Amino acid sequence: FKKFDKKCIIFETGYGPSGLPHIGTFGEVVRTMMVQHSFTSLVDCNTKLITFSDDMDGLRKVPENVPKKEMLKQHLGKPLTSIPDPFEKFESFGHHNNAKLRSFLDQFELNYEFISSTDKYKSGSFDSTLITILENYDKITSIVLPTLRSERQKTYSPFLPISPITGEVLQVKIEEYRPSSKSIIFKDPSNNKMTEVEVTKGNCKLQWKVDWAMRWIALEVDYEMCGKDLIESVDLASKICRCLKKKSPINLVYEMFLDEKGEKISKSLGNGISVDQWLRYAPPESLSFFMFQKPKSAKKLFFDVIPKSVDEYLSFLSKISLE
Repeated sequence: FKKFDKKCIIFETGYGPSGLPHIGTFGEVVRTMMVQHSFTSLVDCNTKLITFSDDMDGLRKVPENVPKKEMLKQHLGKPLTSIPDPFEKFESFGHHNNAKLRSFLDQFELNYEFISSTDKYKSGSFDSTLITILENYDKITSIVLPTLRSERQKTYSPFLPISPITGEVLQVKIEEYRPSSKSIIFKDPSNNKMTEVEVTKGNCKLQWKVDWAMRWIALEVDYEMCGKDLIESVDLASKICRCLKKKSPINLVYEMFLDEKGEKISKSLGNGISVDQWLRYAPPESLSFFMFQKPKSAKKLFFDVIPKSVDEYLSFLSKISLE
């Protein structure tokens, strides 16, 4: 680490609230906090941890572990914060899942700043970076296109307009980019008419890999880790930062959380364990201990892990007491 003129080093962890958060989501925050703690013990510098929610993403499929699935099907494609909460407790499905994650983190008294993608897009906080991306859309597109299938290349754009008619996040071909008016033109499939919208003020969101790079730039992120399934996304987002003459964060890649079949746990499938489920049967210290060990390695995460982890934690305590 080379010290530079920055008052605060930003650590970030990202989260997609397309389903109920599980321990894998919680673990990403805890892992990042481990690195943040190590950093502050070595370097005399202020730090901040941002937990970022991609809650403006469109809902692609209905999770298996939620009520009112038929209602949710009617809102597929809409931003998560524009979809009614099937649990009828919060303003939207996105707000519900954000609140669940925050309650998990708060139970462990973790120090973080929670940021909503919807809030940032709609408040205009991302506008200047979005305009920069619009002005450089051709450079960015040339970085992403070689990684796509030929069919997808024909319609790809860094920008996903939100339909003024249906409110859906649209994956459509952009017919014209207009940096001078900060806008794009596309054919809205709901009425088959050409539509012009500004890329600012929450009228558009960005494709995932471009969105990640934009967030790094706008929030001045210095460090972010991710699962190994996102290695290609990190590489592309870093290239986008460099083409805009911006710095990409330091990255650490870790293995995935797996279910009892050895398959990746998923919020949409609901095949993980929630923090609530763990704490129903075991103390919070056992979960912290489970997370702390081998933070880069793959971890199997199903019900039988809970009693095993409690035994390991109690064994650890007994060793400490003997010392």
